[in-house]
Amino acid sequence: MPATTQSTPKTTDELAFITRAFAHESAAIARLGDAVDERYTQAVDLIVACADAGGTVIVSGLGKSGHIGAKISATMASLGITSHAVHPTEAAHGDLGRFRKNDLAICLSHSGETAELIGLASILRQDKLPIIAITRGKGSGKPESSLQRIATVTLEALVTDEAGDGEFLAPTTSTTAALAIGDALALAVARRRAFTNEDFRARHPGGTLGSLLKPVSELIRFHAGKNLPILNETLTVSQALTQASKVKRRPGALLIVNDAGTLTGIFTDSDLRRLVLRDTNELQSPLTEVMSKDPKTLTSDALASDAVAMFREYRADEIPIVDESNTPVGMLDVQDLIAMKLVEDN
Repeated sequence: MPATTQSTPKTTDELAFITRAFAHESAAIARLGDAVDERYTQAVDLIVACADAGGTVIVSGLGKSGHIGAKISATMASLGITSHAVHPTEAAHGDLGRFRKNDLAICLSHSGETAELIGLASILRQDKLPIIAITRGKGSGKPESSLQRIATVTLEALVTDEAGDGEFLAPTTSTTAALAIGDALALAVARRRAFTNEDFRARHPGGTLGSLLKPVSELIRFHAGKNLPILNETLTVSQALTQASKVKRRPGALLIVNDAGTLTGIFTDSDLRRLVLRDTNELQSPLTEVMSKDPKTLTSDALASDAVAMFREYRADEIPIVDESNTPVGMLDVQDLIAMKLVEDN
């Protein structure tokens, strides 16, 4: 007998503590939403101008802020905004050579008083580079910080204490807020610059994200006129099966068209199995009487993500791929998506 898990006062208290930690960080994000103003537009303007001029968005911070900055930089790069993360200490030992006149700096420091970052920001200010500061800000009840005085634009995280019921000083809520600010900037800039999913795919060809953004035309193994039988709806089931048997590695469905070549139905292996079990005489029935009419389809420029959504909603194992006139060009089998690990084999 497997051991049963029983709730104890200690477990209940711990779960409540974790719930409060989530609530604390969630509340910090909500405060950011309430405080959005023209400073965000100014920051987006600066980043767009930098990107359009061929510049680089350099992101810098120390400690946990540095890790958050690296993630913000990576997000920007994936959204078509050239960006690098630079360690503020390394900048003083040669990495200042990474900065050019068309560049922009995003500096992260919760206190706004990190000495290494202030030193870097001061040099960049002298070189007239725009600086976006992400910091606690004077709106949190603290006086204006050194970083805020140097920056061109300051976006305030508005965090006064970290998650953990005041027991811990480790950066948690403050870094969550800083990351959310960076994500919002990156997305707003990408939207302003009309960045598309195709652009994203070009910069992220690997992994599940890259696969989801591939057009279905790159995924299909069964192509009309090659290894995918396209049969007229006036044929009987028996005649259709005879024609389909001439194709090696026949797919799990037949696509049915009218005299104009327009898709009118689909006849699957499951349909055939049910027909035979019901009455073998139905093998002499016209396809139009036994096929599934007006099946769900995708156009050849649809994305793999569209196919995944259709599979999950309709549980269809085969999806006809058609052109703009609803003429079949191929068929996507769910096994193609399973092989790419986009859906699970249940």
